[in-house]
Amino acid sequence: MECPIFKGLTATETTAVAQSAQLRKIKAGEFFFYEGEPADHFFVVTAGLVRLSQITAEGKQVILHMFAPGNSMAIVATLGIALNPASAEAIEDAEALVWDSQTIQQLMNTYPVIAVNSMKMLANRFRQLQDRYRELATERVERRVARTLLRLAQQVGVKTSTGIKIDMSLTREDVAQMTGTTLYTVSRILSSWEQAGLVNTGRESVEIISPHGMVVIAEDLQNE
Repeated sequence: MECPIFKGLTATETTAVAQSAQLRKIKAGEFFFYEGEPADHFFVVTAGLVRLSQITAEGKQVILHMFAPGNSMAIVATLGIALNPASAEAIEDAEALVWDSQTIQQLMNTYPVIAVNSMKMLANRFRQLQDRYRELATERVERRVARTLLRLAQQVGVKTSTGIKIDMSLTREDVAQMTGTTLYTVSRILSSWEQAGLVNTGRESVEIISPHGMVVIAEDLQNE
């Protein structure tokens, strides 16, 4: 079970931790948990892809993160008292190991390294959110889109003969929700990049043909 929160456990300890969990399977379009519900369960994705999203006051969906196998969800459950800040929807059939908050608290008492790792992961998630807010507030849309595609390629990218394919269903509306912009803007940007030979796009797919070109845009190196 490869997951950062269990880093430092022995093989025997990891097996014991896994045996204390329940396996939950859901179909594409179903939810592991909903925004605003008590965060009373901790999850580690073992199969499929899961989309973490929030609904704004205006009723608009904002995609915050994509979870692949090995990623943990609802880390706030380790704190014992919290509400889920977002909803977790399977975008394909998915499975996850699940611990209730009482069990995860007992595991943290038994294996203090889990508590330490939990704090590190919470700090990292907070830093990621800060980076996202900074990007939305200060960076050009092209940079935000490039950064998003590079993040997804790192998480779920598969090498092909022509580049790196983001191995998940990914619509232009999804990209717009991830980057805080409009469907029209994302369509315009991706069409421009496709003409420039940077990406190949389909109805629900994106392949990065020039990772270096994406990095140049994401880091604004063309202006240096």
